[in-house]
Order: sequence, then C-alpha cells, then structure tokens
Amino acid sequence: MRKRHEQRIKNRKPAFKKWIKRLHLWFGLSIGLIVFIVSITGALYVFKEDIQYFLRKDFITHSEKDISGKKTLPLAVLEEKINEQNPEKYPLHWVEIPLDKTKSYKFYYYERNPDTWNYFDEFPIYKSVYINPFSGEVLSVQDEKNGFFNIVKFIHWSFLLNSDWGKYVVGIPVLIFLFMLISGIVLWWPRNKAARKQRFWFQWKNIRNWKRKNYDLHSILGFYASFIALIVAITGLFYSFVFIQAFMYFVFSGGNTVYPEFAHIQTEDPVEMKTAATIDKIAMQVEQHYPDYSAYTIDLGHEHIDDHEHENFTVYVRGLEDKYYIYSEMIFDENSGKLLLNRPYEKRDFGEKYVAANYDIHVGAILGTFGKILALISSLVCASLPVTGFMVWWGRRNKAKR
Repeated sequence: MRKRHEQRIKNRKPAFKKWIKRLHLWFGLSIGLIVFIVSITGALYVFKEDIQYFLRKDFITHSEKDISGKKTLPLAVLEEKINEQNPEKYPLHWVEIPLDKTKSYKFYYYERNPDTWNYFDEFPIYKSVYINPFSGEVLSVQDEKNGFFNIVKFIHWSFLLNSDWGKYVVGIPVLIFLFMLISGIVLWWPRNKAARKQRFWFQWKNIRNWKRKNYDLHSILGFYASFIALIVAITGLFYSFVFIQAFMYFVFSGGNTVYPEFAHIQTEDPVEMKTAATIDKIAMQVEQHYPDYSAYTIDLGHEHIDDHEHENFTVYVRGLEDKYYIYSEMIFDENSGKLLLNRPYEKRDFGEKYVAANYDIHVGAILGTFGKILALISSLVCASLPVTGFMVWWGRRNKAKR
C-alpha cells in the first residue's frame, strides 16, 4: 500500500508541473510586453539621482563666497525674487532646504489635476527652481514634467495614464509577474542532483543550437535574477495596492494593523499670529533640532488645483542626501510657528522604518552603489525574459507544426 501511495505522488508531480508550465506560458504571452517596458524603465531610473546630480552640479551648489558670515534671505523674499525672475501662472508649492548652505535652495512649481486621463494633462506644471539663498539669484529652472527621468518614472508607474488608476494598469501585470517568478523557479528546479548541476551554469561547449542557448539564457539568467526580482516586484507593488502596504506594515511592525497618525495635532493659535516670518521661524527650529541631517521640505501654504485640507503643518526632514529611509517629522502650529510634535526617526517602530525604506529597497539604494548595480542587472534580465521566453515558445510552436 505504501509503495502504491508513493507511486501516486510521483505520478502527480508531472501533472502539477504541467499546469504550472501552462499558466507560466499563458501569462508570459499575455503580459510579456508590459513586463519588458516596466523592467526597461526601471533599469533606466535606477541611477537617476547620480546622473541628475552630475548633470546639475553647476547649479545644485552656488558660488556665494564667505557664507559663514552671511545670513540667508527670508523664504518669503526668496519666493518674491523667483516670481520676479521667473513669472508663472501658478504659485510656488514647496521648498526643499539643504542644511549644507553651500547648496542652492530648491523651490517647486507643482500642480496636479486629478480629473484627467493622461500624465501630461494631469500635471499642468511641474518645475524646480534653483536659487542662491544669499543673493536671491535664480540659477536654473528645470522642467521636471517633461524631463527624461520623470517621463521614465511615470511610464514605469502608470504608463503615462492618470496615476490614480494607471498604477493598477501596471500593478496588476506586475502581480501576475510575481507569480511567474515563483512558477519559473518551480519549473527550473531539477528532480535530482545531476540535473541540478547542469542548470546552474551554461554548458555550451558542444552546443551550437540557438534554441538550446536561448532556453538556457531564459532559465539560468531568470533563476539567478528571480530572487532580487521578487524583492523589486513586491516593493513596486507597494505603490499600487493599499493591501500590500497594509500587509508589509503588519509583518514588519510585529502585528500592528493601524499605521500611526497624528491628525489630532492641529493648529490652535489664531490666524492673526501668522506673519511672513512664521515660515522662517519654523525653518530655524528644524535646523536647530537636526543640524546633521541633509534637507527638509516646507509647504508654502498657497491654494492649488488639488488643494485639500492639511490635517496639520508637517515638515519632513531627510537624514541622508541620496537616500530616503532615514527621516524625521515635526509638526508646527501653522500660524504661530510653535513646535507641536517632534518625532525623530529613532522613535518609529520597525514597520514604519520599513515603509520609509521601501523606495530605497526598490531601486537598490539601500545598499548603495552595489545595490543599484544589482537592481540594474536584475531589471535588464527581467526585460530579457519576455523576449527569450517568446523565442522558446515560438521555436516549439514551429517544431510542432513541422
């Protein structure tokens, strides 16, 4: 009886793999082009920060001399200087202020219209303005909306569709691709040790058939890249689906189901206390609390197309220049500039720290240059999988016809 039972299990395995193979093939043919585009754009975006810093180095820093004895101009004055030198239809939205005062301040024009169907109409304007904070001289105005990396980003994120629902157009195929990565490992996994050795590396010494070489490229490269690709895919799905965000927070926080929020901390002082100097008072407190951090952003408080009620006046302070996972937040009274809450990075639970690190994990930046190289190679291999997979299918289809 035991032998019969074992024989039945052996007979089931090929049938199981057969169905996995069919699903793998069907899904591959269905979403192959989407996977190719998402992978290529992901590869192009990995070194965005490094390339952009090199291209903008002439105005990321200013040439002001003897700054140790000088004070930066008030933010309201800098805003006026920008409007004089670069008049726009829309008001400035926010400013990114570096703690290193040899660097330029970076103001943003940003408007989003959610009632459109494509990227170019969704963002009527998205520009950054680099300004010398001591003299008020505008050093450069960059059209981020039509910039190469932003277009690549939104192809990767939403296929240049409205991001509210375009993220699902990308997210659903990536969710299927996640299954394909797992099923690919199952199909690759050999039955015995002898076969396993042959599948870890290319055995092309006496092989001339291009079909065999193409199959090896698909299976072997796919196997090695799949483990990194799984991480990249999951961290990418984080931005498409709320349930992925909730699940990841639940796992890394040790079972917490509610993400910490501070909507109850709101501005209480009367609006009469608000002056042009309030925002500078806020900026001064941020720099006093976090002198060793990299930069922080402050909303300038104007009305915008998609303007919504801000629960409180929150300032996010980034700890590192080229990474985002270390950040602290401060909440201020919007009218008086009084500090209402200071929540440093160290006080967050591990789930919150993971949420903050998700982007850096996705692009490999969490491991520095080495991590970005891994993400780049993995993305390129993932882009090759639909091509080599299609060629495997095409070769077998033609063989069956003959």
